[in-house]
Order: sequence, then structure tokens, then C-alpha cells
Amino acid sequence: MKPRLAATALVAASACALALGACTPGDTAQSSSSPAAKGGGDGNYTIAVVPKDATNPWFVRMETGVKKYAEDTGMNAFQKGPAETDATMQAQVIQDLIAQGVDAICVVPVDPGAIEPVLKQAMDAGIVVVTHEGASQQNTMYDIEAFNNSEYGAFIMDNLAQAMGEEGVYTTMVGHVTNASHNEWADGAVAHQKEKYPKMTLLEAEPRVESQDNGETAYQTAKEVLKKYPEVKGILGTSSFDAPGTARAIEELGLKGKVFTAGTGMPAANAQILKDGSVSTLTLWDPADAGYAMASLATKILNGEKIEDGVNLGVKGYESMHFSEGSTKVLEGNGWIQITKDNVDSLGF
Repeated sequence: MKPRLAATALVAASACALALGACTPGDTAQSSSSPAAKGGGDGNYTIAVVPKDATNPWFVRMETGVKKYAEDTGMNAFQKGPAETDATMQAQVIQDLIAQGVDAICVVPVDPGAIEPVLKQAMDAGIVVVTHEGASQQNTMYDIEAFNNSEYGAFIMDNLAQAMGEEGVYTTMVGHVTNASHNEWADGAVAHQKEKYPKMTLLEAEPRVESQDNGETAYQTAKEVLKKYPEVKGILGTSSFDAPGTARAIEELGLKGKVFTAGTGMPAANAQILKDGSVSTLTLWDPADAGYAMASLATKILNGEKIEDGVNLGVKGYESMHFSEGSTKVLEGNGWIQITKDNVDSLGF
């Protein structure tokens, strides 16, 4: 069997399994004439990466990695996202890519549940589907996580606890309550707090608030929380906008040194708040590496390679991916970075 046909058969089998028996042997035969079979195993694949939106600096950085993969391999790898973070708009982008007959679609889901139908359409058409930050996604062949999500959340909590003196009331902020990875980080943080920091308490009235992956919303939400609950001493963020938006609210309300935040953030965009002490530590993984890794995994699948523990996706932090405990679909790496005032200028993005 040619590599491309092997990949097509693998896609068809996966689509059948994920559709819980909805496919028949005839469907598999039909998939062999799908867009993903057009390359004939020549390795000249078209791979599309669909981020949450096209303008968020996080995903602008991701596109750097996608372009680098295209340069390194000669593949037609490109990024195309919706104009804003909207699940319906993201689904439409995916629908358009299905119509174009791309070989693989790599997605960072806005809302995993909302795009299940369109990802199923892609897989039924013989298109390879890979996700990132979508551990709960059903209609995907594999989901890439830069790290173990619970451990990442625990690490953010360590940073917040240190800033808070390991005591006081805090709450958690996520980009969207539907975002699987953000909620897993927050859950991991809370579990770690309960185990390691008994003098800290999660705000019972609003244990989780939402920033909508937007800096202005994060700022306004943090202000509302801090005015409504003056006992709050910390806000743990997950979206790259959460901690910076919260730091702005803390500064404006005159609470610097009394209220603290920790979370994920881009280095260059947050250099000032790290240097002036508004935030002591931020964490992230390089989105460019994640974009590169998704395209690399899609190529391996298209080539008919067996995806197993230890798979190397060719970029730092993703050289030895391992399946999440109890999963045959979610692959975890070791890709997070800690950012402080001392190294923020050295990261290059």
C-alpha cells in the first residue's frame, strides 16, 4: 500500500470509530477518492492550520512556526483563521478548507463541542485532523498538548501562591468556559492549591470568571471582581490576556502589592509589567513551536507512520511526545517556559 493510501485508510478507520459505528465498509472505499487521496503518496501535502483567530498576537506568533515548517519541508503549509475568536466563524473557515480539498486541517478550537460536526465532515472526507488545546475533542485523530495540563496549572498556582505569601482568597480566570485546556489548567491549579497551600481559599461565589480571550474584557472582569469581593487577593489567569489584563486592573485600583496575579502571557507584550513588578512571573509555551508540531504530526499521519509514545515532532519540547494517561489520542510534550524580568528580553518574541 502506498503511504498516501495507507494514510487515507487510517483516516477512514478513525472517522468510523469516532462516529461510533456510523461508517460502513463502503464508506472506507468512498474515502479513497476523497481530497486527502489526491496526492498519491508523493508527500506534497497541503496542510492548513486554523487558529482561534487571525489577529491575536499569540496566533500571529503561531503562524511563524507554520511558515517555518513550510520552508523546512517544502510542504504547502499555511495558517488561516477567523477574523475574531468565534466558534461559528472558525467552523466556517474549516468548512471552506474542506471544500478546497486540503490534505490536513490542524485546529486550535475556540469551542471543541461547537466544531465537532464540521471536523467529522473533514474526517469523513478523508482529511487528516489534528488539534491543539483540544483534549476533549472527539473528532480528531490526535490532540497535541505542549505539556500535561494539570501540571501546568499547578505550576501557575505555585507562582501565584508565592506572590500571595501562600495565603488569602483567589479566583480563576479562563478565556472561555468552553475552552478545554484553560479549564484543565485552572482545575489543576485549584487541586494543587488544596493539596499544597491550605491557607489559600478559592472564592466560593465566583470560582471561575471569563475573559473571552480579550485583554479589555480581562481588565474589566478583574476590576469587577476586585470591587465586588474586596477580600480577593489573587486572580489566576489562563488565557494570554488574563494576567496582563488583571495587572492593569490592580494598578488602576491602587492595589499593587496587595493583590496579585499569575498566568500565561507573551514575553514582548508583557515586558513592562514584569519589569515594574506588576507580575513576578508569567508562563507560556512558544506558539510557533506548537504550529510547527501540528504540521509535523499531520505529515506523519499522511505518510502512514505509526504514531506511538516517544514520537518526535522535530521541535524543542515536542521531541518525545507521550500519550496522556488513559488516552490513545492526547499527546503531551514538555514545552512550557517561565518568563521573569530577568529573561523576558532574551526570548525573541
